[in-house]
Amino acid sequence: MNWRALMLVVCLVLAGCAGAQFDRTTTHTATDRPTMQGTRTATETGTVADRSNPWGGPVTVAINTSDGTRGYTDDVRRALDYWERHSAKYAGYSIQYELVPDAENPDLVINFVDSVESCPRVDHAVGCAPYITEAAQISRPMQIDVDDSFSNESTILILKHELGHTLGLNHSSAPQSIMAAEAALASRPLPDASERDLPWADASFTVYLGQTDDRQAVKEQVRHALDYYADGADGTVPSNVSFTFTDDRSAADVLIRFPDTLPCNPGSSGSCGGVRGTDPDHDNALEQYDRLTISISGVDTDAVGWYVGYWLGYGFGLEESELAPPFQHASARDRRSDWWK
Repeated sequence: MNWRALMLVVCLVLAGCAGAQFDRTTTHTATDRPTMQGTRTATETGTVADRSNPWGGPVTVAINTSDGTRGYTDDVRRALDYWERHSAKYAGYSIQYELVPDAENPDLVINFVDSVESCPRVDHAVGCAPYITEAAQISRPMQIDVDDSFSNESTILILKHELGHTLGLNHSSAPQSIMAAEAALASRPLPDASERDLPWADASFTVYLGQTDDRQAVKEQVRHALDYYADGADGTVPSNVSFTFTDDRSAADVLIRFPDTLPCNPGSSGSCGGVRGTDPDHDNALEQYDRLTISISGVDTDAVGWYVGYWLGYGFGLEESELAPPFQHASARDRRSDWWK
């Protein structure tokens, strides 16, 4: 039996995004079948020639969940309804489904699982289904596995895609909005970075210090800020935070720059800060950070540590009112003081 897999790919950009890639066909059993099947040719309108229904009649569909707290009946029903309306056009035959979530003798079982492992040699699959083109391939009940960590709309897309494989559609089949090898996916709603105690993958940070005059004195200032946060920053960050300097700019978690012109306010002195991360639930708010960039320009060397400390608080997801005391209502003199003591 040939199986199709839906692959998850995460891209790390400022706004954050998640995507899905449908991997090539893999062989689930010893059956010798080609990697990409071409059972029929689509017309210019995406329709295919009529053919017989390998299922032989109505398909009874059951649902099996690993998480009893979330209901999937509506999502499955929407995916089934789609193919009942469109299978004749895209698969070449009409299909009828009977959704009985707890059916004792179903034709097809949709399993919602923590991790999809039914497609061999495929890492990070979010869906897996048998590729069915003829009746001899069906041994009831057939199984579809779907990762249960995605939003309702993304879950419906995965279901439509995997059900399409059970109707004999491959990744080059129409409609490409469903059967294409890649698609955007959103996770279930997740806590935003600002709502997390630690909005990073771990508490060990690497820091890259950019080129600047009086580098040794600047580095000492930066170290004061790092040590302050490593000691808990007056209880505003987790106690296990640690920092190490790195010469690898591209791999650094924290990038400290000293440009001639500030990117946020050209022509002025002061600082800018920005975070990069991921938004897997597509709510336009980052759920996890992977880089903090601090830009400092035109300030006294003995104030550099304060500016770094201020933006480190931002990098931990703190609001202005949540920052440690040294970074609230600080005067120019305060910023040049030994504020870390």
